[in-house]
Amino acid sequence: MAGQRRSAGKSPNGARESSSDDGPGASEPSGGTEAKGRPWARGSKPSAGLYLVATPIGNLGDITLRALEVLGHADLVACEDTRVTGKLMQLLGLKAPLTPYHDHNADKARPALLARLGQGQVVALVSDAGTPMVSDPGFKLVRDCIESDIPVTALPGASAVLTALQLSGIASERFLFAGFLPSKGAARRTALQELAQVPATLVFYESPHRTGESLADMVTVLGDRQGAVTRELTKLHEEVVRGALGELAHRFTETPPRGEVAIVVSGPDAATAGTPQDMEGRLRAEVEKGLSIKDAAALVAAETGHPRRDVYATALRLFRGGNEE
Repeated sequence: MAGQRRSAGKSPNGARESSSDDGPGASEPSGGTEAKGRPWARGSKPSAGLYLVATPIGNLGDITLRALEVLGHADLVACEDTRVTGKLMQLLGLKAPLTPYHDHNADKARPALLARLGQGQVVALVSDAGTPMVSDPGFKLVRDCIESDIPVTALPGASAVLTALQLSGIASERFLFAGFLPSKGAARRTALQELAQVPATLVFYESPHRTGESLADMVTVLGDRQGAVTRELTKLHEEVVRGALGELAHRFTETPPRGEVAIVVSGPDAATAGTPQDMEGRLRAEVEKGLSIKDAAALVAAETGHPRRDVYATALRLFRGGNEE
């Protein structure tokens, strides 16, 4: 998710302390004139390897000291858009060679990155904003590094997924990030149907001009659950709108949102998971297939979103005396 903003009074400060569990990139402070006003520059060059560096999703003050240190010492920074990352580097006062690495050139660019890593260089991978490999390229590069015994280290930081989940007011102890839904209505509804019985909060990214349509399809497929539409997170015009999916669909169909959008949707509950008779029918069907009472109850609970203890109690009532293991 792109777009960076300088925030007054948000410039990072404070010295970095090295730690024995820092992993690749751990360094010892060395002092020197270069470090004045730039405490992240005090360390020696990080160890060779691939660094997955999270960057701000909107507020420049969310950059971490570790990110500054690695980006400041990298031999090469692989990024989705060199213009976006170049602007970020300029705002941070950093200089490093940039190279494009995105969905359209990854297969051709990856061998060159692996060659440089094989030569012992420090390569940082960033997305336009946020945490790399969350709806961004990078998985195959990490996989190839692992297969080649090249060290890979993640530098955690800003994430639109987690920020949206935090602000939604919806249960967060179990959630599924489903990325972008298909742009076409039929394919989008099919994708939502596959997620309908996932016993977890759902988080999506969405294009602003499709937000209303997607919310309407969510009502049709998932039911009128609770949801939250978040936009421009950490930026000047950050907004979180909470309510039933039907209300949100009406609002954002009438007035499409602007900027980066993430949608959070509550998981299925007993009200949307069918009647008690439906649950009993599912339990009978699974036991007839040969599942034990315990396994059948666990499966039906996962499919319907009913509390597992309630489903198990129903199963015991139906099949008491059977194989409970």
